[in-house]
Amino acid sequence: MDAIYTAVATATHGREGRAVSSDGKLDLELGIPVEMGGSGQGTNPEQLFAAGYAACFASALGLVGRAAKVDVTQAAVTGEVGILKQGEGFGLTVTLRVELPDTVDEATGRKLVEQAHQVCPYSNATRGNIPVELVIE
Repeated sequence: MDAIYTAVATATHGREGRAVSSDGKLDLELGIPVEMGGSGQGTNPEQLFAAGYAACFASALGLVGRAAKVDVTQAAVTGEVGILKQGEGFGLTVTLRVELPDTVDEATGRKLVEQAHQVCPYSNATRGNIPVELVIE
């Protein structure tokens, strides 16, 4: 299957290095969070994953909202990505906090969020691998 789009980025020196996209639009200093023994300077991979997942999920929500003729353009999605010990290595956990416009009733909002979770590429990639909690606020 051919990709519609392929993002390319290179990271050097792991969590204490730099991440740069092939087009140069992303160029970040990376750093280990204080909670993991680092200085807290720079962006960490979990923040990048949280931002990417939140943006992707918001787009998926917009897609299903348009199909259902429900205006969710003012919705906001906050991604929380935690890292935890898992056996000898590490694992991730995700919470997506979805703030819907006041004009969307609870039942409709829940249905749209669940539908977005089925079409979002990040949700499809993590399903069965990473626990993802959906919270409607």
